[in-house]
Amino acid sequence: MTPEPLLRIDIVCAVPEMFGNFLSTSIVGRGQTKGLVEIHVHNLHDHAKDRFRHIDDTPYGGGAGMVIQCEPVFDCIEQLQQQRTYDDVIFLCPDGERLDQSICNQLSTTRNLILLAGHYKGIDQRIRDVLVTREISVGDYVLTGGELAAAVLTDAVVRLVPGVVSDAESVLEDSFMHGLLDPPLYTKPAEFRGLPVPEILLSGDHGRIKAWRAEQARIKTQERRPDLLEGDHPL
Repeated sequence: MTPEPLLRIDIVCAVPEMFGNFLSTSIVGRGQTKGLVEIHVHNLHDHAKDRFRHIDDTPYGGGAGMVIQCEPVFDCIEQLQQQRTYDDVIFLCPDGERLDQSICNQLSTTRNLILLAGHYKGIDQRIRDVLVTREISVGDYVLTGGELAAAVLTDAVVRLVPGVVSDAESVLEDSFMHGLLDPPLYTKPAEFRGLPVPEILLSGDHGRIKAWRAEQARIKTQERRPDLLEGDHPL
């Protein structure tokens, strides 16, 4: 019997073609190949009710742009919810809570997620009022559609699922995992065009190396993201 995946993500969107090869390559593809993650993309146009497969209409009250209608979204998500219980129905939108590492860490421990990607001007507010349980933004800028934001969130969460990345220590030492940015990184050769690797990294003294990296991480964070140091972020 094939074991159940640790995480299933259902992406509901208007333009599934935007995902391209993203879901089958790199870490996201590896997680699915290992059977640790399942990702399914659902095309809202498959739930349209007219022969032209329209899923949007003009906004009440006037104004530019088109708004995704209630019916196709309710139809798609309610069909999914009849099959399993979801931890969250997440709407990717500019006015949601700002995505950060702590949110990714928390979502990686869930079992079933629905990601709703908006498109056009937006979605009918009644979808947000009734179906959506969480709203997340990937930054203070506007994308053509939420598909790209859904891809960002998927990648950030899938790589944290146990077993997806073979080197678990590498994941635990990523930027933001301890509230700090990564220290400078070096690899072979020890000198390149007169630029040497810091001697401490060649010393073999793991205690001193760890202390140097901690100091460098804090210096970089202080210079580039001092807001991260406002709280207590022990290494």
